[in-house]
Amino acid sequence: MKVSQIAINSASTIQNDLEGALAAYAAAGFRNVELNSELFRLVKERARKDGGSDDVRRFLAEHDLQVIGGAEEPVECFVSPEARRANLELQVEQATLICELGGGTLVVGTDGPSEPSLEALDNVAGALRELAERIEGLGVNVALEFNWSPLIRSLQSAVLVAEKVRHQQVGVLFDPAHYYTTPTKLEHLTADAVGWIKHVHLNDMSDKPGDLAHRDFDRVLPGQGVLDLETIIATIERHGYERFFSIELFSEELWRLPAEEAARLCYESLLPLCVDGGTGSAKVGEERAKEL
Repeated sequence: MKVSQIAINSASTIQNDLEGALAAYAAAGFRNVELNSELFRLVKERARKDGGSDDVRRFLAEHDLQVIGGAEEPVECFVSPEARRANLELQVEQATLICELGGGTLVVGTDGPSEPSLEALDNVAGALRELAERIEGLGVNVALEFNWSPLIRSLQSAVLVAEKVRHQQVGVLFDPAHYYTTPTKLEHLTADAVGWIKHVHLNDMSDKPGDLAHRDFDRVLPGQGVLDLETIIATIERHGYERFFSIELFSEELWRLPAEEAARLCYESLLPLCVDGGTGSAKVGEERAKEL
């Protein structure tokens, strides 16, 4: 992982306004930002107010920042046809805005059926295929996040859906917190599976058994938890991943801090994992991954 690949998911800080959040990320050292639902809403409000996204792009350029993607609402696959159509239009709107801001990845979760089943994955694949067909030609990928769904609870099931969709703009998101709290294991990060990964979140996890840990609120800064992030990153990269690594935390401790200070702590926690920005510990992880 290189410094140029690191990003911050805006869920990691509390923002009162769009300009203040982006300025804080830039001051902390970030050059890439991923929009969570709240910042996504602020961006859309600004774009609608000013009749387009030009003002947002100008502010990003002033701070040497780029938007690399975002997430707002899950894809609804098990609702009425009318609700599904409305949700599809929302997803297309989000993807279009990401494209206008420079391109990137639309991160999505899903709803689920009353009874999970293997066959239900076909509904998800159908909804994602429909979305992909609507946004063909946009510089935006769709990344299905496992464990942001009552149905798709592992990397294996997310990859299975991507295989069913078979569209170059549809893949999966890998997140260490979800890896730790689901049946997903390091050996599941095969070359085939990594080939479907469109986006990666980064975080560490507190010292609890995975089945007792909360997928969101037991996240800690990289280096403060129990995950072997060096090996995870090296494994993903060994199989060809070259996209962004976006830190995503849901920490009350960070949320109590000013956005710039919280962002700085996030940025500094990532540097030791970068081959060109820290202690070189990522090289150690790469050697471990080669042994697997």
